[in-house]
Amino acid sequence: MNEKPTVLFVCVHNAGRSQMAAGYLQHLAGDRIEVLSAGSEPKDQINPVAVSAMAEDGIDIAGGTPKVLTVDAVRESDVVITMGCGDACPIFPGKRYEDWQLDDPAGQGIDAVRPIRDEIRARVEALIAELDTGSTASLS
Repeated sequence: MNEKPTVLFVCVHNAGRSQMAAGYLQHLAGDRIEVLSAGSEPKDQINPVAVSAMAEDGIDIAGGTPKVLTVDAVRESDVVITMGCGDACPIFPGKRYEDWQLDDPAGQGIDAVRPIRDEIRARVEALIAELDTGSTASLS
């Protein structure tokens, strides 16, 4: 059976960066990769400017809701990508961790959020390329 990799995106509020990253990964990888996102202190809704920035690129993340980061979510994931959440993310041995240094879109206007969105897209595309050549090489 082909195990598809699971990627978890974590930022403090799970309202901007991690939601945009999850939106891109779902859109670009389709069902090849399982996508999770969470926050150490989730907000009650996704940042509307992040929603607008993603809509400009044809991706709808308006239906998502910020979720609280759980130990189980980290345990289930193969790759954990944090975005400035510091020590709030539990560490499990044998997992791949990356910290993406990205500006926080909270409180920013659309002009400030677009370059963050574009940076996230570039990083997600690179991540997909790595995962496609790495852990998904064994096709069933």
